[in-house]
Amino acid sequence: MDRLDKLSAGQSATIIGFEKDGNVTRRLMELGLVPGKKITLVRQAPLRDPVQLKVGSSRLFIRKAEASLVQVETEEPAVDLK
Repeated sequence: MDRLDKLSAGQSATIIGFEKDGNVTRRLMELGLVPGKKITLVRQAPLRDPVQLKVGSSRLFIRKAEASLVQVETEEPAVDLK
């Protein structure tokens, strides 16, 4: 288990939960960040805040502090056997 703010650009993960409940968590869920959803961290701003995410066919930006509340399970990168 890891946190969304620890992902690298281009890395994908599946949301498994949140650090705590509250208004911020509820708002993130309204934006589509729900448990079981696959997400990809597209890129980070030059000062690493905010981060751009791909959630389904949508792209959104959230602050790094908000990303730290999202628990994810990272996917292992595919191994190229060529």
